[in-house]
Amino acid sequence: MGLHCIGNGFYKQGNGKSSNLLEVAQLESICEDRVVVDRQTQLNFVPVLRSGEWSDIGGRSHMEDTHICINDLAEKFGSNVLDKEAVSFYGVFDGHGGKGAAQFARDHLPRVIVEDADFPLELEKVVTRSFMETDAAFARTCSLESSLSSGTTVLTAMIFGRSLLVANAGDCRAVLSRNGRAAEMSSDHRPSCIKERTRVESLGGYVDDEDYLNGQLGVTRALGDWHLEGMKEMGDKGGPLSAEPELKLITLTKDDEFLIIGSDGIWDVFRSQNAVDFARRRLQEHNNVKLCCKQIVEEATKRGATDNLTVVMVSFHSEPPQHVVVERPRVRRSISAEGLHNLKCILEG
Repeated sequence: MGLHCIGNGFYKQGNGKSSNLLEVAQLESICEDRVVVDRQTQLNFVPVLRSGEWSDIGGRSHMEDTHICINDLAEKFGSNVLDKEAVSFYGVFDGHGGKGAAQFARDHLPRVIVEDADFPLELEKVVTRSFMETDAAFARTCSLESSLSSGTTVLTAMIFGRSLLVANAGDCRAVLSRNGRAAEMSSDHRPSCIKERTRVESLGGYVDDEDYLNGQLGVTRALGDWHLEGMKEMGDKGGPLSAEPELKLITLTKDDEFLIIGSDGIWDVFRSQNAVDFARRRLQEHNNVKLCCKQIVEEATKRGATDNLTVVMVSFHSEPPQHVVVERPRVRRSISAEGLHNLKCILEG
């Protein structure tokens, strides 16, 4: 006896007995109706945004991380380009060589975005242009006040209706929880990544044996660092260290639970799926987004994190995540986390 699929249902046929075509047609109709209902539910989904943040100096002598959470970007800067829908803005800035670049980017980037003539209609172009303009503005500032000279990685997330746009320059990371599964919304820009290494070498840079850009930096994209010789150049070509962000735009559905944005100190001790699992359990316990961020930072410290630690989380529902069973790979991994990262970079390149 065989099983035949029609729509999302099965009917039996065999032993010389014909199937009831009316029942089959009804079954197909029911399945199609269910698909329409599911699709309509997704289209009617309206994110309920709740955000939280937490940071700690970690094992460093100075705090160079900073972050920002803005519920309504246009309202914050007195813009009237939007009548009803707000554009929410979240960002993590991981400074190096000082905190000047991170604080400058935090304070200037959101305003540059809002004041762009194409905001919010061409958001992807606006965000890319704003990263570059903020970087150039910081170069001019440093030429007048050299004590600010430093660099920063930048990761921002903007939510406009059901659209989520993540922009990343550096090795902060954004991870989306989709029904308990981790979906990475950014790629780490490190010299060990083949795609980045190729770009760097095409612009006259190099990666040394210890995987440092020009023997100096552990990232290949960042704002600032204009004081480092051979890293950046004004003009269209630019240098091997780029401030241009990589973008990822998705449409949120009811399956999307929350977004975690963390500085690289978090990801030194958390894998993406591990962070999602940890956060889901805490939200199921107390459904407090800010407390969840605090607990992630505390757990990172317990795991031996030595860097500054910053987490921003945005939940898309008022209720805590539902209990689900996430299938794990059956094959035991025998490759290191660094090896997995390098393999991913090779495949993406």
